Amino acid sequence: MPRWKELPASLDQRVSQFVVQLRRLKDRSGLSLAALAAKTSYSRSSWERYLNARQLPPRDAVEELARVCGTDPARLLVLHEIAEEAWPSATAKGATAEGTTTQGATAEGATAEGLAAGDAAPGGTGADGGPVPGVGEPAEARRRLWLYVAAVAVLVVALAAGLLAARPWEDDETKDDGPAATGSPSPFVFVQGRSRPCHVEREGGELRAGYSPTRTVLMDLKSSGWEVLEAQCLLKHHGYDPGLIDGSFGVRSKAAAQRFQKAKGLVVDGIVGPDTWGELRK
Repeated sequence: MPRWKELPASLDQRVSQFVVQLRRLKDRSGLSLAALAAKTSYSRSSWERYLNARQLPPRDAVEELARVCGTDPARLLVLHEIAEEAWPSATAKGATAEGTTTQGATAEGATAEGLAAGDAAPGGTGADGGPVPGVGEPAEARRRLWLYVAAVAVLVVALAAGLLAARPWEDDETKDDGPAATGSPSPFVFVQGRSRPCHVEREGGELRAGYSPTRTVLMDLKSSGWEVLEAQCLLKHHGYDPGLIDGSFGVRSKAAAQRFQKAKGLVVDGIVGPDTWGELRK
């Protein structure tokens, strides 16, 4: 692979990023500049100028490079549009840094040099197939504007989809609070490490956390579900910490149930059944 000439430090970062991506794509293809010229509509000297940041490649050249290298041109075209916005000032800085401007050079001389190098030809296009700056710019400007608007629209849609999926405006503790939150039964889904809220209130003379109205379901180690959440919230309400309020009846929940049963004069087995439910509801 050729050793690329270092880009001028004064070159606009947007332009540098674009040129670096072109170089990487060319290097991965394994094609020489001559081979690249043979496979595209642009000459070897043109590719040398494009890849050394001496001239901004036209849009068609970017598309042809992507095609030859077997990649999607969409990302390169977006970078091309961004680089094009910075190109007038960037080229002036880059030219000064590289010493490419010659004192005493005239516009006529520059034009003659461009024609000799095959950069321009009659009809508004260069000899290598690229457009001559200043020719057809209104139409090209409109195309650049539409491409920029389309890229922004895609980004906005992707961001909106991500926000709708994540719903960051919702508090984690208000999501999926259980059957009482929706007014109808829903499947219980255990989420490792997630603590659910407890809102214990007295309804009809008994305490309820809103997850389950049961007074009979038996629970022991490895039990899980809305009933476990209900029991965990009631244990916590009575002052017996069951650990994480996650709907999984683990060692800490069982230990809390045993302490509660001992305090209430029940059989101390850590199994939540009708007698323990009766005390928890008081």
